Amino acid sequence: MSLSAFAINCTLKASPGESSCERLLAETLAELERYGVTGEQLRAADYNIKPGVTSDEGEGDDWPAIRQKILDADIFILGSPVWLGHPSSICQRVLERLDAFLGETDDEGRLVSYGRVAGVAVVGNEDGAHHIIAELFQGLNDVGFTIPASACTYWVGEAMQPTDFKDLSQTPEMIQKATAGLARNCVHLANLLKQTPYPAQNTG
Repeated sequence: MSLSAFAINCTLKASPGESSCERLLAETLAELERYGVTGEQLRAADYNIKPGVTSDEGEGDDWPAIRQKILDADIFILGSPVWLGHPSSICQRVLERLDAFLGETDDEGRLVSYGRVAGVAVVGNEDGAHHIIAELFQGLNDVGFTIPASACTYWVGEAMQPTDFKDLSQTPEMIQKATAGLARNCVHLANLLKQTPYPAQNTG
């Protein structure tokens, strides 16, 4: 069964700045590709994602096109760096724009995001990865995504040190295993949801 994936990199750096989050998301998409999943990564900082909680905030808003890429994919991966123990401000804005899904349904009353699975990737050289994963999991689930088991991968370097994930000569084995598990479980659940969609929500 053909599947596709779409990843958003919520680094604060616009292209072509180096991004640890980009590297981890690229590794995640590479793992998904092993299962025949076609993938694309987008850097949110390169676009004008206006503040708001609707799917279209008017002239100049780049979100509608990004939103369509999310809905066109079977697997959505949200990646964020750690800043002061929290997800980036851009990541929070992405979640706020996804909030519009709560008021958007298909012909059978299901949120438009139903049937899509989501995973999370987090990188940083300070504490906060587990906290961020928990926040993003809850937010993604709230707006209709399905979260597989162990659908996260993260790297946290030694606190208060300058080394970033992008600087490593090789990805640590445990991170590779986590990324592989994320990909494997996302593909498994996405295939199940394609075969057996969520039931209609407007049947009374």
